[in-house]
Parts: sequence; C-alpha cells; structure tokens
Amino acid sequence: MSALLAAHLALAAGYGGVQWTVRALVYPQFAAVPAAAWTRFHRGHSRRIARVVGPLFAGQLATTAALLVQRPAGTPEAALVLGAGCLAVVLGVTALGAVPQHRRLGDGWAEASYRRLLRADTVRLVAAAGSVAAAAWAVLS
Repeated sequence: MSALLAAHLALAAGYGGVQWTVRALVYPQFAAVPAAAWTRFHRGHSRRIARVVGPLFAGQLATTAALLVQRPAGTPEAALVLGAGCLAVVLGVTALGAVPQHRRLGDGWAEASYRRLLRADTVRLVAAAGSVAAAAWAVLS
C-alpha cells in the first residue's frame, strides 16, 4: 500500500468519524441550548468545528487530486472516482446546504433552519461513509 493511499484513507476515515460525531452527538444538542445562550454557543461551535473539518477537507482534496493524477499501480480507477464523487457531494452540500443554514442559525435559533441543516447533514453523512468505503476499496485492492 502506498503512503498516499494510507493518508487518503486516514483523512476520509477521520472526516467520517467527525461527521458521525456531529450528527449523533453535536447537532442533537443544538435544540437543548437555551435561547439566551444560543448565539454565543453557535458562534463557538462554528469556529471550533471549522478548525477540525478544514484540514480534513484540504487533506482529502489534496490526496484525491494526487491519486487521480498519479494512480498507484493496481488501484481501481473506479474506487478513486467514487471517492472523488463522494467528496464532491460532501463539499457541495456543505457549501450550498449546511453553511447557509449555519449562517441563519448564527442570527438566532430557527427550527426550520435546524431541520434543513439536519437534512443536509444526512446527505453529508452518507457521502462521507461512501468516501471511507471507496478509500478502503482502493487500499485493499
């Protein structure tokens, strides 16, 4: 296994783990935050989560691009293309779905925005799991 494939799997799995944690633990707690504390809480969450997912996104982009340009011998092209597609979904849904809802929630709690965030997050969760599966397929081939 190449170091690049190993790094790619580690980054995909790292983001997948963060995504599951956010979905199962962090977002359900949003609804329990008192209204008076919401804006400050959400601002802190947004700042801290960006420090976690930003490097994971950047790392996955870098390893995905490198793998697509210089595919290691024996690595199925389909695994890399699937992983790239899943990453594109995660990034697209983050930019076009989750970020706008977080911006709305940054102005104050809004149940409708929270529900839309959860829907976007479900898509990200499925795509993140696909990224991990595709990276594992690439490594195990």
